[in-house]
Amino acid sequence: MQSTDVAILGVDVGGTFTDAVLLDEGEIRTAKVPTAAKQEESVLAAARAVGAGGGLERFAHGTTVATNALLERRGARVAYVGNAGFEHLLHLRRQTRAHLYRLCAEHPEPLVPLERCHGVRGRLGPEGELEALELDSLPDLGDADAVAVCLLFAFRDPSHERAVAAELRHRHPGVHVVASHEVAPEFREYERASTTAADAYLAPVAARYLRALVAGAAGAGLPEPVVMLSSGGVLPAVEAAEHPARLLVSGPAGGVVGAGLLARRAGFEDALAFDMGGTSTDVCLLPGGRAVRVSEREVGGLPVRLPSVDVHTVGAGGGSLVRRDAGGALRVGPESAGADPGPACYGRGGGPTVTDANLLLGRLPEELPGGLVLDRSAAQAALAGIDPAAVVEVVNAEMLRALRLVSVERGHDPREFALVAYGGAGPLHACALAEELGMEAVLVPAAAGVLSALGLAAGDERRDRVVSHVRPLGEVDDLPPDGEADLRYRGQSFELAVPLGARLEERFHRAHEERYGYADRGREVELVAVRTADVVPGPELELPTGEAQRASGPALIELDGSTLWIPPGWEGARDGSSWVVTRG
Repeated sequence: MQSTDVAILGVDVGGTFTDAVLLDEGEIRTAKVPTAAKQEESVLAAARAVGAGGGLERFAHGTTVATNALLERRGARVAYVGNAGFEHLLHLRRQTRAHLYRLCAEHPEPLVPLERCHGVRGRLGPEGELEALELDSLPDLGDADAVAVCLLFAFRDPSHERAVAAELRHRHPGVHVVASHEVAPEFREYERASTTAADAYLAPVAARYLRALVAGAAGAGLPEPVVMLSSGGVLPAVEAAEHPARLLVSGPAGGVVGAGLLARRAGFEDALAFDMGGTSTDVCLLPGGRAVRVSEREVGGLPVRLPSVDVHTVGAGGGSLVRRDAGGALRVGPESAGADPGPACYGRGGGPTVTDANLLLGRLPEELPGGLVLDRSAAQAALAGIDPAAVVEVVNAEMLRALRLVSVERGHDPREFALVAYGGAGPLHACALAEELGMEAVLVPAAAGVLSALGLAAGDERRDRVVSHVRPLGEVDDLPPDGEADLRYRGQSFELAVPLGARLEERFHRAHEERYGYADRGREVELVAVRTADVVPGPELELPTGEAQRASGPALIELDGSTLWIPPGWEGARDGSSWVVTRG
């Protein structure tokens, strides 16, 4: 592993602020700058703010470019090519309702409109070719910027897809073409098609951004950045740009990596990551101090079948706007004041927010890091007629639902976990949330406000691989020693992920019994896919330790880019690079 006698930079772009952490010869420097419309400008400004320059060994980056482009529908003009007769797969979906009880609810529009969905004659079946491929049947793709190709059974035999993709690249040399076997070689054609379409949709946007960032970094004397993937690993920027759908949870994944690292170092075997920033809150389960990964998640209502840390996000942050609805009920978020104008107490004409409520409750200092003096009178005027304590209760209820979803609703008892609180606003609310969940300990990093950037600096280089099987487990005799197997009983629609190793079938039966309450040991077990990863460990970070401190609630502790509120009945102690807050 690398050691930290060399300089390492991590920069994380958030919805409100861009955070930077520089580790250099055992010292840590941090900075926060407002996030600009062009993210590369924010990244380079944050790097300058911490004094990053020549001699930098590693530059790690977490970005929201892909996520924002997908959610705001600012991607490329994409054409879709499937088998003739299956052109409309993206629009047919799974034919399930958008909402079980609301018949008027609609699915989000597919990324490719019907007029740009095309078919090519030729067909593969599970056992081989059923109909010869006719490349002459490929239609003109018009003004498309990118093309997504997804043919039936390409996860088992990609020969037809390769031929179609090669023909399209030959006909349209300036158009980005992505085939499903290149990005998500898995069965279930709709999810594979949706992932491929998202990857094609994001490619031109992400490529432009990453090219601009690499050029800007070179001009600033910085090395080429490595970019955090949704899976919690990093890749060089040029390689990450090849399939940008892997970047959809880039920033939150960095925070989860950092939270797991500090939880393990503090001796907490199991933890819950709680990241409350200016715009949203991200939560993730960390059994064994490491994030749970899933093979599929929805982003903007669209399934993306790629490895991802199992982060759940809600629209609740320090900048979440406060309002009353038509019935007079108090509502907080998901709309945010952002960095500009920001909360009312910033003095820039912003509306009432959670930050204003915390200021009026005495849980924030009068001046934030960076010299921003908070305007208490502006906060009072914005929240006129609204109890600040009620605002905090409402936003806490939203975050409690998220924490219960990733713990209680998945069979885990939060009382056996520690809560790792970070982000600009996380340590303000952590003790109240822990108390509601019956948790006994809250871990707050000294660098809580920039922990996502710190996690980026520590990330492993990771390349995930999947091999689809969809055949009886008993027929497979060449399984790798490490990784996970997706297994199910023959005839089931969904799988369970079980670590590879000895007695795999019996461990699947036990996992099925734990999840569903029964096991059928006389039934044939089917191997759906095998997931492995090539991992190069990241740097071994040596974080500076501060002086030992103790505090009893109520107490306000100013941290680097964040503020810790210790309520009455709680005790805090700093030992090393984190505060541990426990019930008194």
